[in-house]
Amino acid sequence: MSALDRIRVLIVDDHAVVRRGLRGFLELLDDIEIVGEAENGRLAVDAARSLRPDVVLMDLLMPVLDGIAATAQLRDEQPDLQVVALTSFVEEDRVTAAIEAGASGFLLKDAEADEVAAAIRAAHRGEVRFDPAVARILARRVAQSRAPANPAPALTDREREVLGLIARGLGNQAIADQLGITERTARTHVSNILGKLDLSSRTQAALWAVEHRIAGSE
Repeated sequence: MSALDRIRVLIVDDHAVVRRGLRGFLELLDDIEIVGEAENGRLAVDAARSLRPDVVLMDLLMPVLDGIAATAQLRDEQPDLQVVALTSFVEEDRVTAAIEAGASGFLLKDAEADEVAAAIRAAHRGEVRFDPAVARILARRVAQSRAPANPAPALTDREREVLGLIARGLGNQAIADQLGITERTARTHVSNILGKLDLSSRTQAALWAVEHRIAGSE
């Protein structure tokens, strides 16, 4: 695989041993290239400006600028950049904040190495991937939701269907295959959904769908 085809990854964590561990495994993979490291959110923003990674592995608890604020700034400056959040423990407020900031994945630091690699690849494809513990938090939010029966009247039936598939974590091509439409049409539906709901990322759309009980069927 050529360098141009590899997924460019920036590793951000305030613990050097964590960065070394992630780098050590990911550098063994043919389709992933580690382009740099940063030890806090401010340095991560600076590094991303110059290195232009495709995906950032972002620790959430860091000095100077935490991972949530750094994610929001990165997504504002580079909308196509994908961020996979990493944390040692799960708190509902922190999960929600990370997703609302634009994170396209959420993993615990004790995740297996192949799970981290899978999350990077999924993020690069534009898919949403959560640790099971995070998924349980979102499921609880569904159970506790008091959303109205028709929370998004501005969405067409097809857009609601696409939104449900986004909530399942499907990328544009997978949505196209599921619905028998072109990838370009799926991308247009996603763009329209984000615009109508005033959201900035498909991850936010997934969270919105869960909160409003719009879920794709298996």
